This record gives sequence, C-alpha cells and structure tokens, in this order.
Amino acid sequence: MTNACAELVALTEKLAAEHPAPRVFLNEIGRQAAGIRRGPVGFIDLARGGRNIFPGDGVQLELDDQTGGQIRHFAGIVAASVRVSAPLTRWLSINIGRDGTHTPDGRLTDLATEFSSGVLAGEIAVPDAPAWIRSRLCG
Repeated sequence: MTNACAELVALTEKLAAEHPAPRVFLNEIGRQAAGIRRGPVGFIDLARGGRNIFPGDGVQLELDDQTGGQIRHFAGIVAASVRVSAPLTRWLSINIGRDGTHTPDGRLTDLATEFSSGVLAGEIAVPDAPAWIRSRLCG
C-alpha cells in the first residue's frame, strides 16, 4: 500500500502556498484529496462519499480502519465542515454515517473537524497546516 498520509501532506504543502485563504485552502483539500467539487454539486459528492484519490495507509493506528480510505474520509469531513459547520458535520457523521465516536472513523471525524475549525478560526495557520496533519494524522 502507498503512504496516502504522506501524499496528503505533500498536497497540503502545495495548497498552502497556492491558496493562503483558509476557506479556499480547506475546500481545495476536499476537492483534490476527496473529489468534492466546488459549489452546490459538492453536496452530491459528499453524499456519495467522495472519491478515494489517495488510497493507502499511513495514518496513525487508532485512526486506521484498514480500508485504505482514511485520507478520503478526512478530506471529505474537512470539506463538509467548511460547507455546513464542524458541529453539524460531526453530528451527521455519527448519526447518519454511523461512525461511532470510539471507532477509527469517529476519531478521524473528530480530528478533521478540529483541523477545519482550527484553520477557519486562525488557530492553525495555513502554512502550519501540513505539519499539523503530519503530526496529528500520519503514523
């Protein structure tokens, strides 16, 4: 399997340089790492679960459900958080997506909503986002 988490870090390094505005940066993560298109059509992509652009592993053990789709999950949750808010995204993931809070997907959802909220609030600067992902998501 490829190290999908390392691929996400490389992508976010590129995106941070190209798109310093937090909202644009986060939307681009969703688009380029999970196939979540811009605009209203992105809601269709989210409902379908996006696309697994970076299949593989590389996430921390407690976040790994052995499917090879954890980067898609993380990026999709980031994209959803920008569109409908982190709290609503988390609620939808738990109650509609059935991602229990103590499962790898539930923990990944919490991490992704923490990340997107932090970037939007300025607590995680866009240039620091790749290092945050490397230290918090990658194994």
